[in-house]
Amino acid sequence: MSTNQRLYFIDAVRAFAILMMLQGHFIDSLLAPEHRDMSHVAYRIWSYFRGITAPTFFTISGLIFTYLLLKAKEKGTEKQRMRKGLNRGLMLIGIGYLLRMPFLSWLSGHFGNTYFLVIDVLQIIGLSLMCIVGLYYICFKNARLFAMMSFAIGFTIFVCEPLYRALTLENVPLIFANYVSKANGSVFTIIPWFGYMAFGACIATAFYRHLEKRHFKAVMVALFILVGYLLIEWSSHALFYLTKWTGIELFLDASNYNYLFSRLGDVLLYFAFFYGLERFLKPPLLLKIGQKTLSIYVIHFIIIYGSFTGVGLSQLIGKTLSPWQAVFGAVLFLIVVCFISFYYVRTNAYIYGKLRQLFYKLKGTPKA
Repeated sequence: MSTNQRLYFIDAVRAFAILMMLQGHFIDSLLAPEHRDMSHVAYRIWSYFRGITAPTFFTISGLIFTYLLLKAKEKGTEKQRMRKGLNRGLMLIGIGYLLRMPFLSWLSGHFGNTYFLVIDVLQIIGLSLMCIVGLYYICFKNARLFAMMSFAIGFTIFVCEPLYRALTLENVPLIFANYVSKANGSVFTIIPWFGYMAFGACIATAFYRHLEKRHFKAVMVALFILVGYLLIEWSSHALFYLTKWTGIELFLDASNYNYLFSRLGDVLLYFAFFYGLERFLKPPLLLKIGQKTLSIYVIHFIIIYGSFTGVGLSQLIGKTLSPWQAVFGAVLFLIVVCFISFYYVRTNAYIYGKLRQLFYKLKGTPKA
């Protein structure tokens, strides 16, 4: 089977997600508290759509990585792709820690601050990539078995959310506990967010196996819309009825605070929109943004949160902007960050290559 078609909608989704993340972080960091009123329609709409950004980013990351892994199997290069996935996972974890390290405090002799150990999106994506590689290996590199296991893991993680929602792990070292518990300030944790990566991996197997079949796009777009709608409108009801049929209270607890499945439904509607309009989403600028998500993320983090120096927009300006100032500032921020990424920062592949060289130097082994 040959799957040479490029999935342009993936880059479009990634571009949209990273731009939504940029404006979301800018406005959330700088908008004055008195304007954060859910009774205001504009703020309520912004808040809702901002909540879709992270699920979209995780799901599309699982989809693209798994799709490339399956294509590598077809070409006989899956071992290299798996190794690359593990290395990339480690690098993302390292960059995630690096962005929060308080270098100035350390230089002044203060080492008591452990906030740099909190976990953010890069560490979770990195660890999730490694988990996908491990799951693929455990499934004997069988795409069907991998798809079933990915779906089962994603479903289980989502349903079991009430069990780990308030997890603290007080006796576990912070460097490990922060990957599972938000008690110490972690922004993201491996559960439930690996669930979205797992569902993305499951979707990738459908693209790999059926992409070149006639009417695949029409069928897939229709499925995205149908399943997305059902997850948004009916997943809570389904979980409630599962409690009645099985007597398992966990389903009821999940239905009472069901944001994971409903957000997955939102993601699928995004996928339907971008995949259905894929032929219109091939402008070089849009594709370039989707291909430079790492550098864009790093640049925006430094500017807003003051990585390395401790001085960023959140420290210099703080939560002081009016809504219109925040909107126009966010637009300017998007332009500046993308401009820096395009013209003053190398591509993601270049960054990964340099980090990989450093990794092998530290190991003391020649580059493979």
